[in-house]
Amino acid sequence: MVEEGCTLLRRMEICVAEAEKRSGKNAVNMQETFTHTPYHGLHDRKDSLWRRYSEFELLRNYLIVTYPYIVVPPLPEKRAEFVWHKLSADNMDPDFVERRRVGLENFLLRVASHPVLSNDKILYHFLTEEHGWKEVVYETGFQAKVLQIFTSAKEVIRFMEMKHYSDELQSHTSQLLRARARVADRLYGVYKVHGNYGRVFSEWSAIEKEMGDGLQSAGHHMDAYAASIDDILEEEEHYADQLKEYLFYAEALRAVCRKHELTQFELEMASQDLISKKQQREELATGIVRTFSFKGMTNKLFGQEAPEQREARLKLLEELIAEGEDTVKEKTVECEEHVERAWVDMQRFKEQKDKDLREALINYAVMQISMCKKGIQVWGNAKECFLKM
Repeated sequence: MVEEGCTLLRRMEICVAEAEKRSGKNAVNMQETFTHTPYHGLHDRKDSLWRRYSEFELLRNYLIVTYPYIVVPPLPEKRAEFVWHKLSADNMDPDFVERRRVGLENFLLRVASHPVLSNDKILYHFLTEEHGWKEVVYETGFQAKVLQIFTSAKEVIRFMEMKHYSDELQSHTSQLLRARARVADRLYGVYKVHGNYGRVFSEWSAIEKEMGDGLQSAGHHMDAYAASIDDILEEEEHYADQLKEYLFYAEALRAVCRKHELTQFELEMASQDLISKKQQREELATGIVRTFSFKGMTNKLFGQEAPEQREARLKLLEELIAEGEDTVKEKTVECEEHVERAWVDMQRFKEQKDKDLREALINYAVMQISMCKKGIQVWGNAKECFLKM
Protein backbone atom coordinates (compact mmCIF):
# COMPACT_ATOMS: atom_id res chain seq x y z
CA MET A 1 0.00 0.00 0.00
CA VAL A 2 3.06 2.28 -0.17
CA GLU A 3 4.51 3.59 -3.39
CA GLU A 4 8.08 2.51 -3.99
CA GLY A 5 10.83 4.55 -5.59
CA CYS A 6 11.60 7.32 -3.12
CA THR A 7 15.21 8.23 -2.44
CA LEU A 8 15.32 6.76 1.06
CA LEU A 9 13.72 3.46 0.14
CA ARG A 10 16.17 3.07 -2.71
CA ARG A 11 19.05 3.38 -0.25
CA MET A 12 17.54 1.51 2.64
CA GLU A 13 15.31 -1.51 3.27
CA ILE A 14 13.11 -0.76 6.26
CA CYS A 15 11.02 -3.20 8.25
CA VAL A 16 9.89 -3.69 11.83
CA ALA A 17 10.87 -7.30 12.32
CA GLU A 18 9.62 -8.07 15.81
CA ALA A 19 8.40 -6.64 19.08
CA GLU A 20 10.04 -7.68 22.31
CA LYS A 21 9.21 -6.87 25.92
CA ARG A 22 12.30 -5.77 27.87
CA SER A 23 12.79 -4.82 31.48
CA GLY A 24 13.35 -1.09 31.81
CA LYS A 25 14.71 0.32 35.07
CA ASN A 26 12.39 3.30 35.08
CA ALA A 27 10.73 5.21 37.87
CA VAL A 28 7.83 2.80 38.32
CA ASN A 29 9.80 -0.35 37.54
CA MET A 30 7.55 -1.26 34.62
CA GLN A 31 8.52 -3.27 31.57
CA GLU A 32 8.96 -1.28 28.38
CA THR A 33 8.22 -2.50 24.87
CA PHE A 34 11.02 -2.04 22.39
CA THR A 35 10.55 -2.38 18.65
CA HIS A 36 13.20 -3.91 16.44
CA THR A 37 13.79 -1.96 13.22
CA PRO A 38 16.32 -3.64 10.91
CA TYR A 39 17.27 -2.26 7.55
CA HIS A 40 19.96 -2.96 5.00
CA GLY A 41 22.04 -1.13 2.43
CA LEU A 42 24.15 1.14 4.65
CA HIS A 43 27.53 -0.49 5.12
CA ASP A 44 28.74 1.97 7.75
CA ARG A 45 25.66 1.65 9.94
CA LYS A 46 24.19 -0.97 12.26
CA ASP A 47 21.89 -3.48 10.63
CA SER A 48 19.27 -3.26 13.37
CA LEU A 49 18.31 -1.25 16.42
CA TRP A 50 15.56 -1.01 19.02
CA ARG A 51 12.94 1.69 19.40
CA ARG A 52 10.24 2.28 22.01
CA TYR A 53 6.75 3.23 20.87
CA SER A 54 7.31 6.59 22.58
CA GLU A 55 10.28 7.20 20.26
CA PHE A 56 8.01 6.71 17.25
CA GLU A 57 5.69 9.28 18.86
CA LEU A 58 8.58 11.71 19.30
CA LEU A 59 9.60 11.32 15.64
CA ARG A 60 6.04 11.93 14.44
CA ASN A 61 5.57 15.00 16.68
CA TYR A 62 8.79 16.44 15.28
CA LEU A 63 7.63 15.83 11.71
CA ILE A 64 4.24 17.45 12.39
CA VAL A 65 5.86 20.62 13.72
CA THR A 66 8.68 20.79 11.19
CA TYR A 67 6.44 20.16 8.17
CA PRO A 68 3.11 21.77 9.14
CA TYR A 69 1.85 21.72 5.56
CA ILE A 70 2.19 17.92 5.25
CA VAL A 71 -0.40 15.32 6.24
CA VAL A 72 1.99 13.25 8.37
CA PRO A 73 1.12 9.52 8.42
CA PRO A 74 -0.40 8.36 11.73
CA LEU A 75 0.95 5.78 14.14
CA PRO A 76 -1.05 2.63 14.95
CA GLU A 77 -3.05 2.71 18.16
CA LYS A 78 -1.07 2.19 21.36
CA ARG A 79 -4.00 0.35 22.96
CA ALA A 80 -6.71 -1.63 21.18
CA GLU A 81 -9.88 0.27 20.24
CA PHE A 82 -13.06 -0.69 18.36
CA VAL A 83 -12.59 -4.36 19.25
CA TRP A 84 -15.34 -6.97 19.30
CA HIS A 85 -15.90 -8.44 22.76
CA LYS A 86 -14.04 -11.73 22.21
CA LEU A 87 -10.88 -9.91 21.12
CA SER A 88 -8.39 -9.03 23.84
CA ALA A 89 -7.93 -5.31 24.57
CA ASP A 90 -4.64 -6.04 26.36
CA ASN A 91 -1.83 -4.05 24.71
CA MET A 92 0.52 -6.98 25.41
CA ASP A 93 -1.74 -9.49 23.64
CA PRO A 94 0.41 -11.23 20.96
CA ASP A 95 -2.15 -10.65 18.18
CA PHE A 96 -2.46 -6.95 19.02
CA VAL A 97 1.33 -6.56 19.30
CA GLU A 98 1.70 -8.15 15.85
CA ARG A 99 -0.90 -5.81 14.33
CA ARG A 100 0.83 -2.84 15.94
CA ARG A 101 4.17 -4.04 14.56
CA VAL A 102 2.66 -4.04 11.07
CA GLY A 103 1.27 -0.55 11.72
CA LEU A 104 4.64 0.82 12.86
CA GLU A 105 6.31 -0.66 9.80
CA ASN A 106 3.66 0.89 7.57
CA PHE A 107 4.25 4.26 9.28
CA LEU A 108 7.99 4.11 8.53
CA LEU A 109 7.38 3.04 4.94
CA ARG A 110 4.89 5.84 4.35
CA VAL A 111 7.28 8.43 5.80
CA ALA A 112 10.23 7.00 3.86
CA SER A 113 8.20 7.06 0.64
CA HIS A 114 7.04 10.67 1.06
CA PRO A 115 8.77 13.04 -1.38
CA VAL A 116 9.57 15.56 1.38
CA LEU A 117 9.67 13.65 4.67
CA SER A 118 12.00 10.98 3.29
CA ASN A 119 14.83 13.52 3.03
CA ASP A 120 14.65 14.68 6.64
CA LYS A 121 17.91 14.30 8.60
CA ILE A 122 16.16 13.50 11.89
CA LEU A 123 14.36 10.58 10.22
CA TYR A 124 17.75 9.35 9.02
CA HIS A 125 19.13 9.59 12.59
CA PHE A 126 16.08 7.72 13.89
CA LEU A 127 16.80 4.87 11.49
CA THR A 128 20.58 4.76 11.86
CA GLU A 129 21.61 5.91 15.36
CA GLU A 130 21.07 3.60 18.34
CA HIS A 131 21.72 6.41 20.80
CA GLY A 132 21.76 10.18 20.68
CA TRP A 133 19.09 10.72 18.04
CA LYS A 134 16.65 12.18 20.60
CA GLU A 135 19.18 14.80 21.66
CA VAL A 136 19.44 15.86 18.01
CA VAL A 137 15.63 16.21 17.88
CA TYR A 138 15.48 18.37 21.00
CA GLU A 139 18.28 20.60 19.69
CA THR A 140 15.97 21.63 16.84
CA GLY A 141 13.76 23.45 19.36
CA PHE A 142 10.62 21.92 17.87
CA GLN A 143 8.92 21.74 21.29
CA ALA A 144 8.69 25.54 21.49
CA LYS A 145 6.91 25.51 18.13
CA VAL A 146 4.51 22.86 19.44
CA LEU A 147 3.33 25.31 22.10
CA GLN A 148 2.72 27.98 19.47
CA ILE A 149 0.72 25.65 17.25
CA PHE A 150 -1.57 24.35 19.94
CA THR A 151 -2.22 27.75 21.54
CA SER A 152 -3.22 29.40 18.27
CA ALA A 153 -6.32 31.59 18.12
CA LYS A 154 -9.54 29.69 17.59
CA GLU A 155 -11.21 32.79 16.16
CA VAL A 156 -9.46 32.32 12.82
CA ILE A 157 -11.56 29.92 10.76
CA ARG A 158 -9.74 28.93 7.60
CA PHE A 159 -9.30 25.77 5.64
CA MET A 160 -12.91 24.98 6.51
CA GLU A 161 -13.22 22.49 3.69
CA MET A 162 -10.25 20.49 4.94
CA LYS A 163 -11.40 20.66 8.55
CA HIS A 164 -14.91 19.59 7.60
CA TYR A 165 -13.51 16.76 5.51
CA SER A 166 -11.28 15.56 8.37
CA ASP A 167 -14.25 15.57 10.76
CA GLU A 168 -16.38 13.64 8.29
CA LEU A 169 -13.58 11.17 7.57
CA GLN A 170 -13.15 10.50 11.27
CA SER A 171 -16.91 10.18 11.80
CA HIS A 172 -17.50 7.77 8.93
CA THR A 173 -14.50 5.55 9.66
CA SER A 174 -15.35 5.34 13.37
CA GLN A 175 -18.96 4.44 12.55
CA LEU A 176 -17.78 1.80 10.10
CA LEU A 177 -15.40 0.34 12.68
CA ARG A 178 -18.15 0.21 15.32
CA ALA A 179 -20.52 -1.46 12.85
CA ARG A 180 -17.85 -4.01 11.95
CA ALA A 181 -17.25 -4.79 15.64
CA ARG A 182 -21.01 -5.36 16.20
CA VAL A 183 -21.27 -7.57 13.11
CA ALA A 184 -18.20 -9.53 14.24
CA ASP A 185 -19.79 -10.15 17.65
CA ARG A 186 -22.99 -11.47 16.09
CA LEU A 187 -21.16 -13.46 13.44
CA TYR A 188 -19.03 -15.10 16.11
CA GLY A 189 -22.18 -16.15 17.95
CA VAL A 190 -23.84 -17.51 14.81
CA TYR A 191 -20.81 -19.58 13.87
CA LYS A 192 -20.31 -20.96 17.36
CA VAL A 193 -23.98 -21.91 17.62
CA HIS A 194 -23.39 -24.17 14.61
CA GLY A 195 -21.23 -26.19 16.98
CA ASN A 196 -24.51 -27.24 18.62
CA TYR A 197 -25.53 -28.85 15.33
CA GLY A 198 -22.29 -30.80 15.38
CA ARG A 199 -22.81 -31.97 18.95
CA VAL A 200 -26.44 -32.97 18.34
CA PHE A 201 -25.66 -34.82 15.09
CA SER A 202 -22.74 -36.67 16.71
CA GLU A 203 -24.80 -37.73 19.75
CA TRP A 204 -27.75 -38.70 17.55
CA SER A 205 -25.52 -40.84 15.31
CA ALA A 206 -24.71 -43.06 18.31
CA ILE A 207 -28.28 -44.39 18.46
CA GLU A 208 -28.83 -44.82 14.73
CA LYS A 209 -27.68 -47.64 12.48
CA GLU A 210 -28.78 -46.65 9.00
CA MET A 211 -28.44 -42.91 9.56
CA GLY A 212 -25.46 -42.99 11.91
CA ASP A 213 -22.65 -42.44 9.44
CA GLY A 214 -24.43 -39.62 7.65
CA LEU A 215 -25.28 -37.82 10.87
CA GLN A 216 -21.75 -38.17 12.20
CA SER A 217 -20.23 -36.82 8.95
CA ALA A 218 -22.65 -33.89 8.96
CA GLY A 219 -21.68 -33.21 12.58
CA HIS A 220 -17.99 -33.04 11.62
CA HIS A 221 -18.79 -30.50 8.91
CA MET A 222 -20.70 -28.36 11.42
CA ASP A 223 -17.85 -28.51 13.93
CA ALA A 224 -15.36 -27.39 11.27
CA TYR A 225 -17.70 -24.56 10.26
CA ALA A 226 -18.01 -23.37 13.87
CA ALA A 227 -14.22 -23.43 14.39
CA SER A 228 -13.47 -21.50 11.18
CA ILE A 229 -14.77 -18.19 12.58
CA ASP A 230 -11.60 -17.61 14.64
CA ASP A 231 -9.39 -17.44 11.54
CA ILE A 232 -12.01 -15.38 9.69
CA LEU A 233 -12.21 -12.70 12.37
CA GLU A 234 -8.43 -12.64 12.72
CA GLU A 235 -8.21 -11.82 9.02
CA GLU A 236 -10.89 -9.17 9.47
CA GLU A 237 -8.72 -7.39 12.03
CA HIS A 238 -6.17 -6.74 9.29
CA TYR A 239 -8.74 -4.79 7.30
CA ALA A 240 -9.97 -3.03 10.45
CA ASP A 241 -6.42 -1.83 11.11
CA GLN A 242 -6.28 -0.33 7.62
CA LEU A 243 -9.45 1.64 8.39
CA LYS A 244 -8.05 2.74 11.75
CA GLU A 245 -5.04 4.23 10.01
CA TYR A 246 -7.33 6.66 8.19
CA LEU A 247 -9.29 7.30 11.37
CA PHE A 248 -6.03 8.61 12.83
CA TYR A 249 -5.16 10.46 9.62
CA ALA A 250 -8.08 12.79 10.41
CA GLU A 251 -6.09 14.34 13.27
CA ALA A 252 -3.11 14.83 10.95
CA LEU A 253 -5.37 16.83 8.61
CA ARG A 254 -6.53 19.00 11.51
CA ALA A 255 -2.91 19.68 12.47
CA VAL A 256 -2.35 21.18 9.01
CA CYS A 257 -5.44 23.36 9.51
CA ARG A 258 -4.25 24.53 12.93
CA LYS A 259 -0.96 25.69 11.46
CA HIS A 260 -2.80 27.65 8.78
CA GLU A 261 -4.99 29.28 11.42
CA LEU A 262 -1.89 30.26 13.37
CA THR A 263 -0.10 31.83 10.38
CA GLN A 264 -3.27 33.65 9.33
CA PHE A 265 -3.80 34.96 12.86
CA GLU A 266 -0.19 36.15 13.09
CA LEU A 267 -0.57 37.90 9.72
CA GLU A 268 -3.74 39.66 10.84
CA MET A 269 -2.16 40.74 14.14
CA ALA A 270 0.94 42.06 12.33
CA SER A 271 -1.29 43.96 9.87
CA GLN A 272 -3.35 45.50 12.67
CA ASP A 273 -0.21 46.52 14.53
CA LEU A 274 1.18 48.13 11.36
CA ILE A 275 -2.06 50.06 10.78
CA SER A 276 -1.96 51.26 14.39
CA LYS A 277 1.64 52.45 14.07
CA LYS A 278 0.89 54.34 10.85
CA GLN A 279 -2.09 56.02 12.47
CA GLN A 280 0.09 57.11 15.41
CA ARG A 281 2.62 58.55 12.95
CA GLU A 282 -0.09 60.52 11.15
CA GLU A 283 -1.52 61.86 14.40
CA LEU A 284 1.92 62.84 15.62
CA ALA A 285 2.80 64.51 12.31
CA THR A 286 -0.48 66.48 11.95
CA GLY A 287 -1.32 66.98 15.61
CA ILE A 288 -4.86 65.72 14.91
CA VAL A 289 -5.87 62.88 17.22
CA ARG A 290 -8.58 60.76 15.57
CA THR A 291 -9.04 58.25 18.35
CA PHE A 292 -9.16 58.59 22.11
CA SER A 293 -5.88 57.93 23.90
CA PHE A 294 -4.44 58.65 27.30
CA LYS A 295 -1.50 60.37 25.62
CA GLY A 296 -3.87 62.70 23.76
CA MET A 297 -5.65 63.67 26.98
CA THR A 298 -2.40 64.45 28.77
CA ASN A 299 -1.32 66.66 25.85
CA LYS A 300 -4.54 68.63 26.11
CA LEU A 301 -4.21 69.00 29.87
CA PHE A 302 -0.50 69.71 30.15
CA GLY A 303 0.45 70.99 26.70
CA GLN A 304 2.21 69.61 23.64
CA GLU A 305 5.51 67.72 23.62
CA ALA A 306 8.75 69.52 22.94
CA PRO A 307 9.86 69.41 19.25
CA GLU A 308 12.83 67.23 20.16
CA GLN A 309 10.56 64.69 21.86
CA ARG A 310 8.17 64.74 18.93
CA GLU A 311 10.98 64.16 16.42
CA ALA A 312 12.38 61.31 18.50
CA ARG A 313 8.96 59.67 18.63
CA LEU A 314 8.49 60.11 14.90
CA LYS A 315 11.87 58.54 14.21
CA LEU A 316 11.06 55.59 16.48
CA LEU A 317 7.68 55.13 14.79
CA GLU A 318 9.32 55.15 11.36
CA GLU A 319 11.66 52.37 12.47
CA LEU A 320 8.78 50.36 13.96
CA ILE A 321 6.72 50.83 10.79
CA ALA A 322 9.61 49.60 8.64
CA GLU A 323 9.95 46.53 10.88
CA GLY A 324 6.18 46.02 10.78
CA GLU A 325 6.09 46.15 6.98
CA ASP A 326 8.84 43.53 6.83
CA THR A 327 6.93 41.37 9.30
CA VAL A 328 3.71 41.64 7.27
CA LYS A 329 5.58 40.67 4.11
CA GLU A 330 7.19 37.69 5.85
CA LYS A 331 3.87 36.51 7.32
CA THR A 332 2.13 36.96 3.97
CA VAL A 333 4.74 34.83 2.22
CA GLU A 334 4.61 32.23 5.01
CA CYS A 335 0.83 32.03 4.80
CA GLU A 336 0.80 31.78 1.01
CA GLU A 337 3.52 29.10 0.99
CA HIS A 338 1.69 27.09 3.65
CA VAL A 339 -1.55 27.19 1.65
CA GLU A 340 0.20 26.20 -1.57
CA ARG A 341 2.20 23.36 -0.03
CA ALA A 342 -0.70 22.13 2.08
CA TRP A 343 -3.02 21.77 -0.89
CA VAL A 344 -0.34 19.95 -2.89
CA ASP A 345 0.14 17.45 -0.06
CA MET A 346 -3.62 17.25 0.47
CA GLN A 347 -4.06 16.13 -3.14
CA ARG A 348 -1.28 13.56 -2.67
CA PHE A 349 -2.98 12.33 0.50
CA LYS A 350 -6.40 12.04 -1.19
CA GLU A 351 -4.97 10.00 -4.05
CA GLN A 352 -3.22 7.72 -1.57
CA LYS A 353 -6.40 7.42 0.54
CA ASP A 354 -8.62 6.61 -2.43
CA LYS A 355 -6.22 3.91 -3.59
CA ASP A 356 -5.69 2.37 -0.14
CA LEU A 357 -9.32 2.36 0.99
CA ARG A 358 -10.57 1.10 -2.37
CA GLU A 359 -8.10 -1.78 -2.14
CA ALA A 360 -8.98 -2.53 1.50
CA LEU A 361 -12.76 -2.45 0.94
CA ILE A 362 -12.55 -4.63 -2.19
CA ASN A 363 -10.41 -7.18 -0.35
CA TYR A 364 -12.83 -7.09 2.59
CA ALA A 365 -15.76 -7.73 0.23
CA VAL A 366 -13.87 -10.60 -1.42
CA MET A 367 -13.21 -12.09 2.01
CA GLN A 368 -16.91 -11.86 2.92
CA ILE A 369 -17.89 -13.52 -0.38
CA SER A 370 -15.38 -16.30 0.25
CA MET A 371 -16.75 -16.77 3.76
CA CYS A 372 -20.31 -17.07 2.45
CA LYS A 373 -19.21 -19.55 -0.20
CA LYS A 374 -17.57 -21.69 2.49
CA GLY A 375 -20.82 -21.62 4.43
CA ILE A 376 -22.74 -22.75 1.35
CA GLN A 377 -20.16 -25.49 0.79
CA VAL A 378 -20.52 -26.73 4.38
CA TRP A 379 -24.28 -26.98 4.06
CA GLY A 380 -23.85 -28.57 0.63
CA ASN A 381 -21.63 -31.21 2.20
CA ALA A 382 -24.15 -31.71 4.97
CA LYS A 383 -26.87 -32.18 2.35
CA GLU A 384 -24.79 -34.88 0.65
CA CYS A 385 -24.38 -36.63 4.01
CA PHE A 386 -28.14 -36.55 4.56
CA LEU A 387 -28.80 -37.89 1.04
CA LYS A 388 -26.60 -40.92 1.75
CA MET A 389 -28.56 -41.90 4.85
